[in-house]
Amino acid sequence: MHTAYLTHPSCLKHDMGSDHPECPARIHAIEDQLIASGLLHFLDQQVARAASRAELERVHTPDYIDSVLRLSPTSGLVYLDGDTAMNPHTLEAALHAAGAAVQAVDMVLSGRVENAFCNIRPPGHHAGRNSAAGFCIFNNVAVAAAHALAQHGLQRVAIADFDVHHGNGSEDIFHDDPRVMLCSTFRHPYYPHAGANSGNDHIINVPLPAGTSGAAFRAAVTEQWLPALERFKPELLLISAGFDAHREDEMGGFALGDADYIWLSKLLKELAGRHCAGRIVSVLEGGYALSALGRCALAHVKVLADL
Repeated sequence: MHTAYLTHPSCLKHDMGSDHPECPARIHAIEDQLIASGLLHFLDQQVARAASRAELERVHTPDYIDSVLRLSPTSGLVYLDGDTAMNPHTLEAALHAAGAAVQAVDMVLSGRVENAFCNIRPPGHHAGRNSAAGFCIFNNVAVAAAHALAQHGLQRVAIADFDVHHGNGSEDIFHDDPRVMLCSTFRHPYYPHAGANSGNDHIINVPLPAGTSGAAFRAAVTEQWLPALERFKPELLLISAGFDAHREDEMGGFALGDADYIWLSKLLKELAGRHCAGRIVSVLEGGYALSALGRCALAHVKVLADL
C-alpha cells in the first residue's frame, strides 16, 4: 500500500503578513524537498477537499464556526487573536486543511493507503471548541479524530503531538473523551502556558524545560508515551507533526536534530504496526526554520513510505 500526500492550493494563499513566521513558504519548503528527493513521485497525491459544517461541528461550537465565517474578510486582515489573522483566502485554506485530515482518515481506514501526510496550513492544535489561537483556526487533527469515531465507528484513536508547543486545543476538545488518547511533549513554561497539570489517564502531557536535548526528548517519549500507548492499543494513530523543536528553530528553544525526528517517526510507525495495521495520518503543525522543516518533514514522510 502507498502513502498519501494531501494538500490544497489555498494553503499557499493564506498569508498573515511578510513578517509572520507561519507563512506560505512552509508548504514550499516541504514540497521542494519531496520533489528534489524524488519521493513525491511515489506518493498518492491528492488535492484535499473542504471539511463540511457537520465535520467541523463535531469538535467546534456552531457559534464559533459562525464567527469565523462572519469575520472572513474581503480585503486586508482580520485578527481572531493576537497571533492569528484571516485574509480573504484564509477561510478556504482552513476548510481545506481540516478537510485534508478527514480525507486522509477515509483513505487510510478504507485500505486505499496505509498512511498519509497532510502538508497543510493553517495548523490546528491550538484551536479549541470555541476559539482560535496560536496561528490555528480549526483543529485539523481533532476534526480527523472525531470523524474516525463518528463515521468509521472506531473506539480508540491516539494523537501523538510532538510540536514544541502543547496541543492545548486538542486537549480541550478530548479531555473528557477516553476514546481519544493525546500524548503531547512540549516546552514548559512556554506558550500556550497550559498542560503541565491537566493530564489524566488518556491525556499524557510531558512538559520539558527549555533547551531539552534529543536524548532527553527520546527518554521522555520512551518512558511516558510508549507505556500509555501500548496499554491503549489505538485503532488509528494520528500525528500532530510540529517540527519547531529542532535546534535550528529559534522560536522553539529545544535542541532536537534531524535524527531525533527520524527516530520518533520509526517508533510511531512500529507502534502503529503492532496495534492498528500501520494506519497513520500525520498532519503538519508548527516548524518555522524552513530548511530544518523541509528536511525533517521529508525524513518523516520517508519513514511513513518505507523509502
